Amino acid sequence: MSWSAAQYVKFEDERSRPVRDLLAHVPTIEVKTAADIGCGPGNSTELLQQRFPDATVVGMDSSPEMIEAARKRLPAVRFEIADIAAWQDPGPFEVILSNAVLQWLPDHAALLPKLVAKLAPGGSLAVQVPDNLDQPTHRLIRETAADARWAEKVAGPAKARITRHGADWYYGVLRDAGAKVDIWRTTYYHVLAGPAAVVEWFKGAALRPFLALLDKGEQAAFLAQYQAGIEKAYPALADGTVLLSFPRLFMIAMR
Repeated sequence: MSWSAAQYVKFEDERSRPVRDLLAHVPTIEVKTAADIGCGPGNSTELLQQRFPDATVVGMDSSPEMIEAARKRLPAVRFEIADIAAWQDPGPFEVILSNAVLQWLPDHAALLPKLVAKLAPGGSLAVQVPDNLDQPTHRLIRETAADARWAEKVAGPAKARITRHGADWYYGVLRDAGAKVDIWRTTYYHVLAGPAAVVEWFKGAALRPFLALLDKGEQAAFLAQYQAGIEKAYPALADGTVLLSFPRLFMIAMR
């Protein structure tokens, strides 16, 4: 699945707010080395660098397009194309940041302890994952994908709903990995310029695996059907805007 950095950053301020909130809760210690895993176009890496200006910061992502955008944005930072699940750098890192990426990866029970093991003593793994699979935005994606016109084509991503566990499950996994855990959930209400803007938001993320498997005509029909559902689920307010409810789960695991 390809990613579009330009599509992703259409809502950069809204997408960056959770990582600002996450980084604000990371304990202030001397940070020599920090990593942004799943760095995307570099917006989260830039905030990580600002939070710890004396640290050597590295970024990684599996998307060549995202890494290209990140390198243009932050030419002094080392970025690499890599798969988080196969990340071999042993560290140690004082901070590992994972912003809105682990939801794309399976087997968190194995992955999270591996990340904690890369921390220096006193270091922090800071994680944020969308917690919105049961929101209308995602329910409507699944309903639209079930349409007979393209159901067979998009069967893969339709079945690939990766389970996101509750806060108690993540707390237990991180605690058993020897970490002190701070965990919380926040629901953001983003003011967007109408239902079409909600569709544009998810074209940069959750819709991408489905649209990538369709031809242009099918993509247009898929998006039209999805938007019709969004218009009912998120009716415009008097000024034409809509409030997009977006819950997110935050975790800081300190070694």
